[in-house]
Amino acid sequence: MKGWATRPLGETCQIRPPKSEASRRLSDEEMVSFVPMEDMGVDQKHFIPTQSRPLNAVSGSYTFFADGDVLMAKITPCFENGKLGIATGLINGIGFGSSEYLVFRPTKVMDKEWLYYFLSRSDFRSEGAERMTGAVGHKRVPKEFIEAYPIPVPPLQEQGRIVGILDQAFDGIATAKANAEKNLRNARAIFASHLETTFTQGGQGWVEKRLSEVSKEFGRGKSRHRPRNDPDLYGGAYPFIQTGDISNADHWIRRYCQTYNEVGLSQSRLWPRGTICIAIVGATVGETGILDFDACFPDSVIGIVVNKTVANNEYIEYLLCANKMLMKEKGKGSARDNINMGTFEDQCFPFAPLRQQIEIVERINSLGRETKQLEAIYQKKITALDDLKKSLLDQAFTGNL
Repeated sequence: MKGWATRPLGETCQIRPPKSEASRRLSDEEMVSFVPMEDMGVDQKHFIPTQSRPLNAVSGSYTFFADGDVLMAKITPCFENGKLGIATGLINGIGFGSSEYLVFRPTKVMDKEWLYYFLSRSDFRSEGAERMTGAVGHKRVPKEFIEAYPIPVPPLQEQGRIVGILDQAFDGIATAKANAEKNLRNARAIFASHLETTFTQGGQGWVEKRLSEVSKEFGRGKSRHRPRNDPDLYGGAYPFIQTGDISNADHWIRRYCQTYNEVGLSQSRLWPRGTICIAIVGATVGETGILDFDACFPDSVIGIVVNKTVANNEYIEYLLCANKMLMKEKGKGSARDNINMGTFEDQCFPFAPLRQQIEIVERINSLGRETKQLEAIYQKKITALDDLKKSLLDQAFTGNL
C-alpha cells in the first residue's frame, strides 16, 4: 500500500471518550443532542440529530459523543446493516445516544472521514459479524476485536485526497441508484394502477358476486374434526405452507416452509393445486397467491377452490390483489392485524363473464411479464452500483485510487 503504515484502530482513535468531558463543559440543565439507534442512518456520512434533552437526563445510562466523533452500532442486526455516521451540528457540541453505539474519536493522524469510509466497508462488517458474542438477538462486536483491527494510515494529505475521490464518486452513485430505484417503483406502480383500473371500470355483463358464489370450497385451512382416515390426506409427507409463504409479488405460491406427515397433522386437509390462498393474520395479512402444488395450511389462511364453470382462479387472485388495501382496512381494530372470514363472506366483488375473465388474465399476465423484465433491469443496475461502491472502497484502502 505505497508504504503506508498499518496500525490497530485502538492506537489511531480514542474509543468511547469519557462522559466526564460533558459535565466539565456543560451544566446539568443545559441541552444536548440525543440520537437513539432508530435515528442513525445507513449510507449517510453525517447524521442529523433531531432530538434534544437536558444533560442530567441522559448522562447516566446513555453513550456520550461530541462533534467530529464517528458512531457505529455494535449490536446485531444494526452493525451488519451498516448503521454508522459522523456527529456534526450537535447542540452545544455534545450528544448522547444508545448504549449500543461504539464511539471513535480519531487522533491527529486520522481523518474522521477516512475512518468513516473504512468502517463502512462490507468486509469489515462481515469480519465483525463472525466475531460477535452474546445471546441470539443480542450479539455484539467485541471491543477487543475493534481495538485490534488494523487500519491503513497514509499521510493526512493522502487521506484527504482519497476521501475527496470517494465523495465525488459516491455522490454520483447515489444519484444513479436513486434514479434506478425510482424507475423500479414506477414500474411496479404502473402494474398496480392497471390492476386497480381493470376491476373498477366494469362493463356489459359484469355482476357483483360473493366469493362463496364462485367457489366449490371456501374456508379456513384447518378442520378440527377431520377423521384420520379421510381420503383427502396423503399417506405420507406433504407440503405445508404458512402466511409467510404467501405473496402477491409472485402470484403463484411455488415454495413451502416444510413438510408434515399424516400423523403430524392428522386434522389438516389437503387443498389441491390451483387453490387461492389468502393470509388473514400477521405481517402478510391481505396477501394472496395460488398454490402451484397440493398442500395444507393453517387456519390463518383462507382457501378458495374456484368453480371453473363460472370463474377463473387467476382472475379472482388478481381481483383480491387489487382489493387488498380495502380488505386490510376492514381488518383493522384489534391488537394484531387480521381479516376474519365474515369480511370475505359479506364482501361482493365485480365479476366479468368467464370468457372476458380469461382475456383479462392474459392481458394482466402479459403486463406482469413486461414489468418483471423492467424490474430485473433496474435491480441489475442497483446491484452493479452497489458492487462499484464496494470496489472503490477496496481500492481506496489498498492504495489503488
